This record gives sequence, C-alpha cells and structure tokens, in this order.
Amino acid sequence: MPIRRWWLDHVVADVDHTAVIAKIAGESDASPRYIFMVMMSAGIAILGMLLSSPAVVIGAMLLSPLMSPIIGAGFALASGKLKWLRISIRALAIGTIAAILFTALIVLVSPLQTVTSEIAARTQPNLFDLLVALFSSLAGSYALIRGREGTIVGVAIATALMPPLAAVGYGLATLNWTVFGGALALYITNFLTIALSATIMARLYGFRTDLSARQGWFQNFGIFVVFVGLAIPLGFSLRDIAFEANAQRVVQDVIAESFPDKARVNVTGIDWDADPVVVSGTVDTPQFNSKANAEIKRRLETRFEREVVIAVEQYRVGTDPGAAEAAELARAKDEQRAQATERQISEMVGELALVAGVQKSEVTVDRDNRRAIVQASHLPGLTVEGWRVLEGRVDAGMPGWSIELRPPLLALPSITLAEGEPDAAGQQALDVVAWAARRQGLGINLAGREGEAFDAVAAQLRERGVTLTQTNGGSPDRIEARWQALPE
Repeated sequence: MPIRRWWLDHVVADVDHTAVIAKIAGESDASPRYIFMVMMSAGIAILGMLLSSPAVVIGAMLLSPLMSPIIGAGFALASGKLKWLRISIRALAIGTIAAILFTALIVLVSPLQTVTSEIAARTQPNLFDLLVALFSSLAGSYALIRGREGTIVGVAIATALMPPLAAVGYGLATLNWTVFGGALALYITNFLTIALSATIMARLYGFRTDLSARQGWFQNFGIFVVFVGLAIPLGFSLRDIAFEANAQRVVQDVIAESFPDKARVNVTGIDWDADPVVVSGTVDTPQFNSKANAEIKRRLETRFEREVVIAVEQYRVGTDPGAAEAAELARAKDEQRAQATERQISEMVGELALVAGVQKSEVTVDRDNRRAIVQASHLPGLTVEGWRVLEGRVDAGMPGWSIELRPPLLALPSITLAEGEPDAAGQQALDVVAWAARRQGLGINLAGREGEAFDAVAAQLRERGVTLTQTNGGSPDRIEARWQALPE
C-alpha cells in the first residue's frame, strides 16, 4: 500500500532505533538514584496534598521518575524482550512500594491527617483519566522516539503518576480503604494505559520484535481487551460523575427559583448515598421565604423521583448591589478562620499525643472552653517534676488554649523543710505535688512530724483544692507525699 510504503520510507527509516532502545532501556532499571528520587517525589507529593497545595503537588510530578520503567515495559512488550520487561516491572514494583511506604510513614507522624481536596481528587478514576493517560503516553513515546525529551516534563504533569501513589500511602496509614482503593485504581489505570500505549507507538514506528506474527496478533488482541476492560468501569464512573454534576446544577436552579433574583445560592453538599438524599446549602437573600424548604423538597422529589431532605439556611442581606457578594465573602472568611482553627487543633492534638506517648484518639479536646486533656503514658526517666515542666512548655506554645497533661502515677517528691517551713526546694516540690494531685483528681497522704511546718504545708495544699490525709511520724526535716484514692 502506498501509505504504508511512505510511512516506512519517510518516517520509520528516520528513527535511530538502536539509540532509542539504548536510552529507554538505560533508564528502566531500579538504580539507587531512581529509588531516591521516587521517595523524594512521594514525600513532596503527600506534603502538598496534606497542605492542599497544587503547586507543591506539581513539583512532585516533575521529580517523579516512574514514567521511565513504565514506557520501558511498553517498548519491551512491543519488542518481545522478556529480560527487559522483567527489569522494567521490577523497577516499577520497587518504586511503587517505596513510594507507598514512604508516604504512609510521613502521614503516620504528621499532625495533619484530614482528607483534603487534593487527596479526594485522586480517589474516583473515570474514563477521562484513561484518555489523559493515553494521550500523554502517545506524546511521551513520540518525544522519546523523535528525540524531543523535553516534552516528557509536560507528560509527567499530565499523567500524574505520583499523586495517586501518595494517596494510596495516605489511605494505608489512616486505614481509609475508600481512599486507598480509589487511588490505587487510578494509579493502575494510568500505568497500564501508558505501558500499552507505548507498546502501540513502538510497533507503529517499526521497532524490531522477536515475536512471531501469531504472537503479535495475540498481543494486539490482549491490548485491546485490557483497554476495553479498563474503559467499561471507568465509563460508568464518568457517567455517575456527569449525573452528579448535572444534578448539582438542577439543585442550584431549583433553589434559586424559590428566591428573588438578587439572592445568591450556594449549594454546599448533596449526599447521594444517604436515604433519603440530603441537600444542604445557604442562600443570601433580601427577603426570607418561610416555605422555601418545602417548595424545594417538592420540586426536587419530582425531578429525581427520590425522597429528599432539605437543609437550606437563609441569610438576610440588603437590597443594594453587592450585598449578597459581601455576605458570601464574610461567610467565606469565617469558614477560612474555622478551617485554620481546625488545623491548629489537629496540630495541637498531634503534638500532645507525641509528647504524652499516646495515640491521637486519646487526646480529649473541649472546643467550647478551648481546653485539651491527655493522660500520659510512662516514659523511662521522666519524673512528676519533668511532666509538669513539659506541660508548661506545651501550654506556652499554644496560646489561647489550656493544656492539661496528666502524669502517670509516679513517686511524688519529698517536701524538704528548713526553720519550720518549706525551703526553696521544698516549696517547688509542694507546687509539684499540688499540680499532680489536681491533674489526677486524687488525694494525697502527708507523712511527717506534726508541728507548724506540717500544718503550713497541709494548709497550702488544701488552699489549692487538694484532698489530704495525714500520718504522724517521720523525719523532722522533710514531709513525704504519697498518692491516695479519694473517698467514694
């Protein structure tokens, strides 16, 4: 055929097949540099996703070397070189595992573990993701074949191999299997599509194969089956996304119809998994409509043929131009402050858990009174005095919050006396005993010789709300303090 002959003579003949194979094969192995760059890219990606910073995530994509073994696997498939294929798959497996484990480790020690928009975006692959990976792989393979490697930078951003892996690590660390499964599905979709597209490009540009004609046809059929197998579920996912996007628009329009033209509608959420469906949102309106929720409910149930619960809050704004926009901006600022507070609380809980040697779930947070309480576990070498100093340092680093770090039931310090009253060290020990008793909610038994010094120490402790029992006898220059359970 003339077209095939022209392609072979004017396109395929211009390709230096040996040089291309050498270049791709040389970058397909799991070298120490490759593993290091994968881990650094994964670390940057998960930090960018936890901070919800697209710029940082893009930086991780640029560093990621995962494209090399994937395209190497595609060319190895096309040429039928099993040794090269094994090397590429091995490098991909090592890089994948290293990225997941490294990101999981970062998440485990991070005080921020909320599902951000950057993480959520990698949990629901659809047909468009397959097409992005397909076009990116074709462009990347072409760039390698024609000696235009600079294009690979753009391809690395488009295919976004590292962010899904980072999300997989997040899901593993937090035991969030929805995030784990969705992100893993996106990653598998991307690398299979890239590898098989690279195989097609290698075949198209005449790279020599060790496969027989029959084996080649079987391979072509296998690639077709894989693409169809990926496309069907991803197509259903895209259909669901399209339905939800269209439904969001319908809900927006239905709510807007129940208010004056100057009203501004903000649909904050539609929970399709709930039964009945829950629609929540806010409306900035110059005129209240007491029957709005009932009207919206009736119209939406007619449109969707499902029971709907409406939770739309109305905010009164002026009739002057820009009043609704100003109200929305003020509410956005309030939400931003609330999110900042939640980040502060998350960081505080993480630091308290780390200091106390416990899990984050064991830290109690009283948001109304801005107080955080944690029962510390035993740490070798740390005394009650040390726990009190540690609480002071943590409290000083969290302005506006009251921190209560309850120490383990360790031995209490002796209150030393001089000239009938606590000396400097004794007064410090008394302060520690009073602090520990209040933190634990337990009484103290004082053992010492009765006299003015004993009575003075007991009086100070009672003034600080400590319940006491007294035992006569002991050294004249010190008073011993021991734990005692409060009476029922």
